[in-house]
Amino acid sequence: MQTVRKRRGNDSQTNSTPGVLKENVQQKKRQHFHFDLWLCLTLQNWILDFGRPIVMIILPLEWFPLNKPSAGDYFHMAYNVITPFLMLKLIERSPTALSRTAVYLCIITFVMGASIHLVGDSINHRLILSGYQLHLSVRENPIIKDLKPASLIDSFELLYYYDEQLGHLMWYIPFFIILFIYFSGCFSPAKEQKKIPVSGWLLLGPSALYYWYLVTEGQITELFLFTFLAMVAMVIYQQRKGLGPDSNGQFLFYSFSVTVLLVAVWVAYLWSDPVLRNKYPGLIYVPEPWSYYTLHIKKSH
Repeated sequence: MQTVRKRRGNDSQTNSTPGVLKENVQQKKRQHFHFDLWLCLTLQNWILDFGRPIVMIILPLEWFPLNKPSAGDYFHMAYNVITPFLMLKLIERSPTALSRTAVYLCIITFVMGASIHLVGDSINHRLILSGYQLHLSVRENPIIKDLKPASLIDSFELLYYYDEQLGHLMWYIPFFIILFIYFSGCFSPAKEQKKIPVSGWLLLGPSALYYWYLVTEGQITELFLFTFLAMVAMVIYQQRKGLGPDSNGQFLFYSFSVTVLLVAVWVAYLWSDPVLRNKYPGLIYVPEPWSYYTLHIKKSH
């Protein structure tokens, strides 16, 4: 009898081992700060997205004829491949199981929207080199309003719609949905939580500054604020259950919080600008940085 009991005891311990190991792996996964992924996302956002129009301005026009893709276009192509890959890797590291169907649909829509924007933005840059002024509407631009036949202006407005509206929506809506889906899985009991490491605090400033650029240049203030408010509501809801964001969730939440502050400062700084006020009418006034550049910086040089 003692031998049988001993065997049963050993069997129960053996059977429980996989469950214990799985729980330990999930706990380690939850507590680990994904510095490598956050660093890669921040660097490629700054280089491939923010740096895209800058490299087109710096490099000589002779290297990239107007009828061929520019250096910025190649940056955009790389962004359209690397960003969804990094976001999928981020979702893979979520400590909780997330809807794969929702993630896949978001990634597919993201790539399509970013690709639409690639074409529209490429042509838009060539218009800038020809004298197009970003702080004016399509019909108010000197190089556009005298086109013959007049129906060509409608074509340029369609291009603007694909570039600045449809492309942005199909690009940014799934982008923020994926970030929110990931954020929703970054909650754990207070006793298991770890604070953001020093490396995370060093990344927080550049990350928030990029999101400021994304919100202002992409004209997605409403979408960003809705996402941020949803994150606030998620934090309040989880706190009632005794849970709080882990180090990765804190990093994302604090980055968005600083972004809200930066957007508010940007709007306050340009609140009384009459030209930009005319360019961006409506209830929410958030000028684009590149419109500010063509209006106030480019003219002074």
